[in-house]
Amino acid sequence: MSIESQHIQPCLWFDDQLEEAARFYTGIFPNSSIGHLSRYGEVGHGEPGTVMAGEFTLDGMTFRGINGGPEFRFSEAVSFSVTCRDQSEVDYYWDSLSDGGEESVCGWLKDRFGLSWQIVPTRLYELVTDPDPARAEAATAAMLGMRRIVVAELEAAADAAVRPPAG
Repeated sequence: MSIESQHIQPCLWFDDQLEEAARFYTGIFPNSSIGHLSRYGEVGHGEPGTVMAGEFTLDGMTFRGINGGPEFRFSEAVSFSVTCRDQSEVDYYWDSLSDGGEESVCGWLKDRFGLSWQIVPTRLYELVTDPDPARAEAATAAMLGMRRIVVAELEAAADAAVRPPAG
């Protein structure tokens, strides 16, 4: 998706790691590339030749970024959710994005730049919205006790749920 066709784009504020982050992210996601990187010249606030701003595409979605300095940091108030087909995708994105970062709970992690990600298998959505409330509740309870989401454990919890007798 080109910048012209993507009407709304996330813009990420880095201290001075935009180029490093763009290389890190594009190395993880398919259909990704680094676009134009604007560099400081002799005039400006940054060291000449260092990246001031730029864009990169992750799996077809274009992001803008700036090296704005240390004034602002990422927080969990904004995160990016990666929907995964199966456990192998969950494991790939979890291991790749958490490398140098930190694991949190319920499928959340922070990468080495402090950006929050949610690594979510589609099966989680299916189980927590199961028409049987006991199964949905059991899957939700299992998810709340996890760091990385493990599909087999979600399914086992849902399958073990006992439906209360009617009436």
